[in-house]
Amino acid sequence: MIVVAGEALIDLVPQPDCGPVAPLVPKRGGGPYNTAVALGRLGGPAAFLSRLSRDVFGQELLAGLRAAGVDVAHVQRGDEPTTLAVASLGPDGSAVYSFYVEGTADRLFTAPRQLPQGTQVVSFGTCSLVLEPGASAYEELLHRVHADGVCTALDPNIRPGLIPDPDAYRARFRSWLASTTLLKLSDDDAQWLGGKPAEWLEQGPSAVVITHGGSGLTVLTRAGEVSVPGVRVPVADTIGAGDTVNAALLHRLATHDALSEEAMSALDGAQWHDVLSFAARAAAVTVSRAGAEPPYAHELS
Repeated sequence: MIVVAGEALIDLVPQPDCGPVAPLVPKRGGGPYNTAVALGRLGGPAAFLSRLSRDVFGQELLAGLRAAGVDVAHVQRGDEPTTLAVASLGPDGSAVYSFYVEGTADRLFTAPRQLPQGTQVVSFGTCSLVLEPGASAYEELLHRVHADGVCTALDPNIRPGLIPDPDAYRARFRSWLASTTLLKLSDDDAQWLGGKPAEWLEQGPSAVVITHGGSGLTVLTRAGEVSVPGVRVPVADTIGAGDTVNAALLHRLATHDALSEEAMSALDGAQWHDVLSFAARAAAVTVSRAGAEPPYAHELS
């Protein structure tokens, strides 16, 4: 069982070719949510830990998880509204977000005492590790499950507009590394955080995966470095691409029986090449269509 912990929200995405003030279309989103849906579509057992509103958007988010086959038994519910993210798309399809987060349901997440049965790994990231009081609850869960011997994955997926004190966040990020088995982040994330992936590797993770947009992915381990190129496709937008990579990495690591610190550290270059190539193919499908629409297993077979 792969468990994803973090926010679910509604992306308001502009319709293409409708001018500078285009109509906004609501799409299910949030980095952890997209990761959970992608895992479900890939066919492995997946569960979601979060707090969803009981409003119409929250109901739609829950329906999307169920449609993807994701276990929602541990999802908390609340009467507060759903978080909204307004996306602005650049000429290359890249997305920049403005967030509406005050008083929303997912900020009030509380760490569960028990994980879903059979949990092998818990994945964390994005806004859920920034917005209090929920951020402290997710942080507590990260440290606790790692101390219990459960594999952890972290994608900081930096949203600068939500971080009032960058230096304090960078220090907090470094405090997570000792409790992180797999660290995945983009070139932009790494640059904003101001550190070096090789240094982060020495602080705890078994592997650090860096995404280079359409140029591919690189993994750093204590045994060395492996890179793969991106898969060239016409890009509709990049919404959900990094989240798809998260899911694809974890799904493919599971096929190698590598969802533990020891097993992940033991992977050789050929195995990492396979894992990264699978993630690159999955991300290419997502960017080829509008919104966060990750692939199904049959699309990658």
